Amino acid sequence: MGLPLLLPLLLPLLLLLPPASLQGGEWPKLPARFDYGMNQPTQLSAPEGGSIRIPFFFYYSQDSGSVSNVIISWRWKHFHGDFIYKTTPRLIHKNFENRLLLNWEEGMKNGSLQISNLRREDEGLYFCQVEMITEKYGEQEWQSIQGTELTITHSESSCPNRPSALHSQPPSPPHLLFPTSVLSTLLASHSPHLSLGCSSHTVPPVQPGLAPLSWS
Repeated sequence: MGLPLLLPLLLPLLLLLPPASLQGGEWPKLPARFDYGMNQPTQLSAPEGGSIRIPFFFYYSQDSGSVSNVIISWRWKHFHGDFIYKTTPRLIHKNFENRLLLNWEEGMKNGSLQISNLRREDEGLYFCQVEMITEKYGEQEWQSIQGTELTITHSESSCPNRPSALHSQPPSPPHLLFPTSVLSTLLASHSPHLSLGCSSHTVPPVQPGLAPLSWS
């Protein structure tokens, strides 16, 4: 029987043989893998002229050993956008001068970026990035993938048609109707506080036997 005819018979036997690496009774060890992640809210909104805090939380492998030289950075607009903030070396984008504050201290795995005096042009995506040197895995760097979308809304003070009490008109005094006989008696007494409602003012229709009276 030739070799080509024996191969189909020998193949199942070959598959049953253990690999050389398992003859000692141990599975091969896979190389250690660095695990990491970054969490941010998907969407946030705040009024124009107000302030907002964008929270973040990052994690990494527990077996990383000691960690040093942690750097927190923030990108703007898209995943590879411009840096607007960096702890080391210190950096603040010119569009955000005197408006950014990072609430974070080294050794913490969470914090927030505060943006004050919000402007319409601040709308967009914000991505937090972290860098560090670990004892076991060396230098590592990662950032949020989806980022946080910030929406700037109109503030209430910007509504031009909002009613104001300063422009409201006082109600007109009501018309007083007296019988003509009583009115004649009052006028005959020369009262300085009463006058007929005629002259240049429009006088409403008078019912028979009644005359309009207005305060002078």
